[in-house]
Parts: sequence; structure tokens; C-alpha cells
Amino acid sequence: MAELYVGSYAESSPGPYRERASRLAGAVVWTRTAVPGDAAPVLPDGCMDLLWTEGRLFVAGPDTRAYVSGSGSDVPGSGAGGARRYAGVRFFPGSAPSCLGVPAHELRDRRVDLAELWDAGQVRRLTERVDAAADPAAALEAVAVRRAADAEPPDPRLRAVVAALSTGWSVASTAERVGWSERQLHRRALAAFGYGPKTLGRVLRLQRALALARGGVGAAEVAVVAGYADQAHLARDVRELAGVPLGVLLRAR
Repeated sequence: MAELYVGSYAESSPGPYRERASRLAGAVVWTRTAVPGDAAPVLPDGCMDLLWTEGRLFVAGPDTRAYVSGSGSDVPGSGAGGARRYAGVRFFPGSAPSCLGVPAHELRDRRVDLAELWDAGQVRRLTERVDAAADPAAALEAVAVRRAADAEPPDPRLRAVVAALSTGWSVASTAERVGWSERQLHRRALAAFGYGPKTLGRVLRLQRALALARGGVGAAEVAVVAGYADQAHLARDVRELAGVPLGVLLRAR
């Protein structure tokens, strides 16, 4: 089965945002500068992120709705000129829990300091190391790479789950494809993705629809190709997951 999932930070912001492929399989390393008055919605994408901003390492759990961050709202204080730099490693869906050592559902819709998950002394030293690095994003990536090397690799069937749901397979067909019962799939999905396969399918379908719309495909065709019942179904799902209509997302991009 072709793996069609393409992760998307899906963030609109006046501050610079850049990303590149990570040394971790399927992951992305990104950087962003938040500026005063910047309120940037981060859309559900099935991913978890290891994040840095000066003086803090933290984790963004899997979102079930748009998360809106504003400069200075996540971390007290600000950088020079009121701007604050961020860097992140966005893990491929299902791969973060084995690296971070925590089930995804425990972090659902949450931002949690890394010191709550790992040894506080170790996190303090890592934070100082990333703070002092000439390239904080590369230093953060190195933290994730070393941690992943010492961890048990994620079950490879999780990638098959993402591939199946990304292409519109039903939960029953996906479970059969990977050799699990639907109950087993639901339990494993909660631990790996933070929510069940039905919600994961909705999130991945949203990302598929956004990719089509941003590529210039009209809303009616997006609804058909992405697997919605009709354009009204697309509109409802986008508003429920993103908090705003599709047109607003496209204009803000």
C-alpha cells in the first residue's frame, strides 16, 4: 500500500516559519518566530511535537481541535523586540510515544513540560544545551535522535494504519489489513495516536482536504476526492476540527 500521509504543521503566522526533513524517519524539523499579536492556529494532524523555546523544552500532544498559541502565551517573557523563537521536531504519526516514553492519549490536547515526562535534572541540562546551541533546531533534533536510538521502535503496523486511513479506508478494513481486531486497533490507536482510528481518520482526511484546497482544487471537488459525503459535510468537518471555515484557512495561509 502506498503511504500517502504528508504531515502538515498547518500554521498561519506573520512570523517566519521553516521546515525540513529530519534524520528521524518521517519526522520534520521546524522553526518559527512568534511576534507580538501573533495568534497562530495549529490544526490537528495526528502528530506529536518535541518543542523548544528559550529556557523550556516541552511536548505538544495530539490535537483533536485547533490549538491557538499567541506569542508569550505559552511561555512567560519574550525575546528581543518582543519576538520569541520556537523550534520543534514533529514526529510521524504514531512514532512519538515510543521515543518520549508516554502513551499519546495521556497528552491529548495538552502542552506538557518535558520535565514532567523525563528526569528533571536531565531535562535541565538538555534545555541549557539547546539554549546555547548556534542552531537550536539541530540540537533539539539531536536530542530526539539519541532518545529514539535508545527506545524500542514503534510497531511498523502503525504506519500501515496511517497509510490506510489516509487513503480513506474504513476502520474495519484497516483492522483487517494490519491483522488486528477492531477492538485491538482502537486500543493501540489510543496509545500511539492519542485517539481512536475513527478520529484519526477524520484528522487525516482534513489534512488531505487542505492539501487539495491549497493546491487550487475547488471545494466541491475537494469534498469528493477527500472522501466527504458532500460539500456541506466538508464544511462541517473543517469547522469542527479547525474552528473556522475552509475559506478562512485558505486566506490565512
